[in-house]
Amino acid sequence: MRIIKGDKVKIISGKNKGKEGVVEKVYKRQSTVLIPGINLYKKHIRKNEKMPQGGVVEIPRPLATNKVMLLCPKCKSTTRVGYQVEKNKKTRICKKCKSAL
Repeated sequence: MRIIKGDKVKIISGKNKGKEGVVEKVYKRQSTVLIPGINLYKKHIRKNEKMPQGGVVEIPRPLATNKVMLLCPKCKSTTRVGYQVEKNKKTRICKKCKSAL
């Protein structure tokens, strides 16, 4: 997977199109990413010790990786990820400006 935890991404499709966020968690098997504050859904909670009243809570759900695109920190634009191997070390690079990610 080309997107890792801590990457700044931009949503390119869906109801949150155009929003930006930082990846909090990556689910490799489902190929999804969790971005706080994006793709929020409401969940009804029964009353318990933490919430004596119960109620409705907004929870972020994972987003498919094909709906997000990496933002390059140097050129500040959405980009695809390339790889460069030097001295047995593999690094990710921006396809547009060729800088390391």
